[in-house]
Amino acid sequence: MLKVEHIGIAVNSLSVSIPLFEKLLNTPCYKTEGVESEQVQTAFFQQGDTKIELLEATGPGSAIAKFLDKKGEGMHHIAFEVADIYAEMKRLQSEGFVLLQETPKKGADNKLICFLHPKNTNGVLIEICQDIK
Repeated sequence: MLKVEHIGIAVNSLSVSIPLFEKLLNTPCYKTEGVESEQVQTAFFQQGDTKIELLEATGPGSAIAKFLDKKGEGMHHIAFEVADIYAEMKRLQSEGFVLLQETPKKGADNKLICFLHPKNTNGVLIEICQDIK
C-alpha cells in the first residue's frame, strides 16, 4: 500500500456538510461527483497528500443510507492507494482478508476500488484504490 488516499465520511447532507468542512479544513471543496452504481453523491477536499471524501446517500437502499441509519454521521472508511489493485486483492485474500468484491469496481475520482470486510480489520471498513489508467 502506497499511502492513505482518502478518508470517507458519511453525512446526511452535502449542502450542510460542505460549508462545515470548508471552514474546518480552511480549503474549498474541489469536486463533487455522483456514483450512480453506489447511489451516492461525493464531495472532495484536498489536505496535503490526503483527501477527505464526504458521502451522501442518493437512494434508501444504498450502503451509505444503511450506514447512516445504523450509526449516524461519521467516519465510513479509510482508503489506501495501491499500485496494482488486482495483485493487492490477491495478496490480501491470501492473507485471509475477506473482500467485499470479487473484482474491482469503478468508484469516484477516477478510481478502481475494492472494500475489505470490517470484521477482518478491527471494525474499520478499508478500501483499496488505484487510479484508472
